[in-house]
Amino acid sequence: MIAKIISGGQTGADRAALDAGLELTFPIGGSCPVGRMAEDGPISHVYPLTELGGGYRQRTKQNVVDADGSAIFYASYLGGGTETTVLFCIRQGKPYKLIDIALVEPGRAAELLLDFVRDFDVATLNVAGPRASACPAIYDYVKHVIRLVIQRST
Repeated sequence: MIAKIISGGQTGADRAALDAGLELTFPIGGSCPVGRMAEDGPISHVYPLTELGGGYRQRTKQNVVDADGSAIFYASYLGGGTETTVLFCIRQGKPYKLIDIALVEPGRAAELLLDFVRDFDVATLNVAGPRASACPAIYDYVKHVIRLVIQRST
């Protein structure tokens, strides 16, 4: 059962997961880059993130390490930091679930994630995916899915 959602705080998928947790008063956290940087400026302190000394890659790796598993959202292809998250999961031997938002409707995505969480005994779930500028639809999709996952797992 999920006890905490973590992400790096970037716009898009990361921020959607954190916002879902905040709205449902569910524990959230994660690591973010030095200066709390994101594509829209410094990440608000409303998100309880640990600022690291490095950049995006260090943040991505730390969130993979700190999680029991990662939910990785994408739209038709993996690229940028989303692809880096997959590579870190493989290198760290951590389980991950890929969800293509172009193919899987949100209700089904929530079911797949709940199965993943049960199968791999994930208590801390890292949520990753493209930033908002790379995929404008990602925020609403991920927020909806993570809300469903939290509601169905508590």
